Amino acid sequence: MAIKDRPPFDPKSFLAMVGEGRSIGEYHTDDIVFSQGDPADAVFYIQSGKVKVTVVSEQGKEAVVAMLGTNDFFGEGCLAGQARRIATVATIMDTVIVRLEKAVIVRVIHQEPAFSEMFIAHLLSRAIRVEADLVDQLFNSSEKRLARMLLLLANFGKDEKPEPILAKISQETLADMIGTTRSRVSSFMNKFRKLGFIDYNGGIEVHSSLLNVVLHDEPHIRI
Repeated sequence: MAIKDRPPFDPKSFLAMVGEGRSIGEYHTDDIVFSQGDPADAVFYIQSGKVKVTVVSEQGKEAVVAMLGTNDFFGEGCLAGQARRIATVATIMDTVIVRLEKAVIVRVIHQEPAFSEMFIAHLLSRAIRVEADLVDQLFNSSEKRLARMLLLLANFGKDEKPEPILAKISQETLADMIGTTRSRVSSFMNKFRKLGFIDYNGGIEVHSSLLNVVLHDEPHIRI
């Protein structure tokens, strides 16, 4: 088949198939995808499920720095010269992940504009999220940070359809993510439940009404 007759490149189809330098793995809850200090030689794409990204300091203190879900990439630091992983990525539910060797993803970025657009959109979205997380930490109360985190985990405000029933996430993990104590998280969660913003039903069920907590007195940043 001539190149000009080749069907349009579909990034989602490409990421759904095993091929040269491209594999798909099924992970169970709490499986490690890679650990801090491992060689950085591939980029990963989440077909389904969720993972958490954690960093451990030299003093042994651990912090959860990100929660990623379906259609997110991670491990892209290898494309910018990162030789070793600076974080650990572990699943928080059953998850299907595509592994793309560095050479493969570099080639497809150069050769396929459709994939490049998808990947650049991911990088921009991640940068915006990091900036929003920084604003959240600087200006919002821990209660509002928890509400925002629950909404993000449930995909409210994203292109994907909201997933109001969250995987089982411990209060310790939520506390690490928003920078507070487990007891405060427990207090806020009980308050949210009494107000009808969330329910517990084998997991955490998040209602859109929780947006009221985030939108109330949202900080206005002057540029």
